[in-house]
Amino acid sequence: MVEDLLVLMDALKEPIDALDRQLLAQARGDPRIQALTRLTGVGALTALVIVAEVGDATRFPSARKLTAWAGLTPTVHGSDRTVRHGHISKQGSPWLRWILCEAAQSAKRSPEFAPAYQRLAHRRGKKIATTAIARRLLARAHHLLRAVQEQLDQQGAR
Repeated sequence: MVEDLLVLMDALKEPIDALDRQLLAQARGDPRIQALTRLTGVGALTALVIVAEVGDATRFPSARKLTAWAGLTPTVHGSDRTVRHGHISKQGSPWLRWILCEAAQSAKRSPEFAPAYQRLAHRRGKKIATTAIARRLLARAHHLLRAVQEQLDQQGAR
């Protein structure tokens, strides 16, 4: 039985690799993907998932709205003058949150994000700090996607 599964895995490897090559070839031609891969920790696959899940970034007026839509903002419970922040809301796409947290695992080691990560990890813990870096990555992705969309709109208007 194990040998049958190994044969099946070997048979599927070539078609999967061919699909991966096609996907990456199409991604290289997309200016949104090119812009997102400039972010620390974001590769072609991560950029593809962000573009697929977010869609048109101009439908979000601010990065804060996008991060809330993705479920990367903390919940807030309050009464009168008492405000308590809870866990992330987990609204939106679980795939987007997952891929951003994976990108944050790499980004938190870069000089760009390391100081903020270390501060948060010391105060709140490593998992919360990684999620915060994922939120920051999505906010930067929003700004890049909006800029690319504005450029594409200007080129289309000409």
